[in-house]
Amino acid sequence: MRGYGQYCPIARGAEIFATRWTPIIVRNLLAGCTTFGEIREGAPGISTAVLSARLRQLESHGVIRRTANPSGRGARYELTDAGAGLGEVCTALGIWGARWLELAPEHLDAHTVLWTVCRLMDTAALPRERVVVRFDVRDARTGRFWILAKRGGAEVCVKPPGHDEDLVVRAGSRALVDWQMGWVPLGNAERAGTIVLEGPVWAKRELARWGGRHPFGVPRAARPGPPPGGRTGRPAGVSGTGRGTAR
Repeated sequence: MRGYGQYCPIARGAEIFATRWTPIIVRNLLAGCTTFGEIREGAPGISTAVLSARLRQLESHGVIRRTANPSGRGARYELTDAGAGLGEVCTALGIWGARWLELAPEHLDAHTVLWTVCRLMDTAALPRERVVVRFDVRDARTGRFWILAKRGGAEVCVKPPGHDEDLVVRAGSRALVDWQMGWVPLGNAERAGTIVLEGPVWAKRELARWGGRHPFGVPRAARPGPPPGGRTGRPAGVSGTGRGTAR
C-alpha cells in the first residue's frame, strides 16, 4: 500500500493504523482475542485474505507478535509494547465516535452486540457453572443466537449449544445496543416492551449484570455549537490551507 510520503508522525502512524480493518483488529486484540478465528469473529465481513494480510503487516511493523499455538494448530497473536500503545489511540477514537456520531440501521448488527457482551462479561462471577441465554432478534438476518457462558469464557452460538436454555430474550437489534451500551437499563427496556424476557428471576438478574459494560457507553454530552465566527478547531501548527508548519 502506498504511503503518504511525509515525515509527520500522524502520517506515518496512519499508514499503519488507518488502513481498513486494522483498528478493528487492534481493538479485538485489546479485548483479549488471541487466535485468527477469535479476531475474525469480532470483525464480521472481513475476508480471510484481508485478515491474513493485515496481520502480516502489523507483525512486520512490530505491532503484534506471532507465536506457535500451544494446542498445535494455527498461531497465537499478541500485541507488543508498541501495539499496546495503540490502546490510547483506540480509546480516543472511541470517545470521539461515542460523542459525535449517530447510530444508523447499518450499524445494528446483533451478532456483534452479543460478541461484545461475551468479551466484556465477568464469567468468574457467574451464579452457575454454565448459563445459556437464547436471543430471538426479529430484525437480524440469522434471527436466533445463543450465549453460552461458562466460568472461564463465553461465546456466541448460531446453532443450539446442546444445553438447556436458562433464559429467552426477544428484542430488536436497537434495543440490544441500548441495553449493552448502558443507555437503557434492562428493567426499563422490559417495562417498555422493547425487550421481552422469559425465564426465572435469577437469570434475568444475571442478564442485567451483563449489560452496560461497554467502555464508551456513558451518556453522550450535549454537542457544543461551533466556535465564534464558525471556525473549527485545528491542531497546533496546522493552517487552514492544510499546509502544516513544522515545529
